[in-house]
Amino acid sequence: MKIDQLMEGVKTVGISGHIRPDGDCVGSCMGMYQYLSKCYPDAKIDVFLESIPAELTFIKDVEKVNHEFITDVDSYDLFIVLDCGKDRTGKAEAFVDSAKKVVNIDHHISNQGTGHENYIVPTASSACELVYDVIDNSKLDIDIAKTLYTGMVTDTGVFKYNNTSPKTMQVAADLISYGFDFGSLIDHVFYEKTYMQNQILGRALLESIMLMNGRCIVSVVSKQTMEFYGAVSSDLDGIVNQMLLTIGVDCSVFMYEIEPLVYKVSLRSNGAVDVSKIAQLFGGGGHQRAAGCTVNGTQHDVINNITKYIHQQLFE
Repeated sequence: MKIDQLMEGVKTVGISGHIRPDGDCVGSCMGMYQYLSKCYPDAKIDVFLESIPAELTFIKDVEKVNHEFITDVDSYDLFIVLDCGKDRTGKAEAFVDSAKKVVNIDHHISNQGTGHENYIVPTASSACELVYDVIDNSKLDIDIAKTLYTGMVTDTGVFKYNNTSPKTMQVAADLISYGFDFGSLIDHVFYEKTYMQNQILGRALLESIMLMNGRCIVSVVSKQTMEFYGAVSSDLDGIVNQMLLTIGVDCSVFMYEIEPLVYKVSLRSNGAVDVSKIAQLFGGGGHQRAAGCTVNGTQHDVINNITKYIHQQLFE
């Protein structure tokens, strides 16, 4: 697929990714926006996303993102769904349904494709890597390269996850050839934390529990705790990854309360557990080593239900 082949006669373009956008979602959406805006300056191009994490606000043109999901376009000529299927686009799903043509670009194995044109590659590191595939690379510039690299860094865990392939590194090498400071970018989007974020990370680690002879670690942050620190969901990014770095641990589970009896669950694995299979059982998705879902119940019920399937993979 090449996106330029689909732009013939297109005057209006909508772009969206999944709810609670992460680095790859924002990077792929904004990278596509930057490319189309550069190549098709006469087209009306709108990006619809929920609030963008503070560490990603350096990305060019993020101030143009439509967070209100209000538009005067009755039916977009082309709507591009990135990093998810249309069912995870939240309020943007209505625009997808009314669009004349829908393109779905994603790397999640759980997505079978929800567009008229689909580019679904589960072996790809990220949606940003796939955006690189479908655009004309001769028209890349430093801003597009920086944006796509950001998404690749976040979704590969700085190129440590097993979704990192030789091709991933080749794409990354091409992107950094445009001359931005990729070291500082990695520090900013992946490692830097505010004092409050370090405090809540410390509390999550302090109150974590070890299960299954130390092979699984679990921690929960309640809504009350988040309100005490003034934390939002993006402030909890990276906690589950840090938990996995505990010696002897094969799988980490981090949960935070979205509303009473509703928890957002993040799962990480060193490869001993396929956490994507577990997340899919609860309506979520992801990759073998990194996945997530939203589960209803008390925190103890959620822990018991999730860890039951982890135990099956580790011991049965």
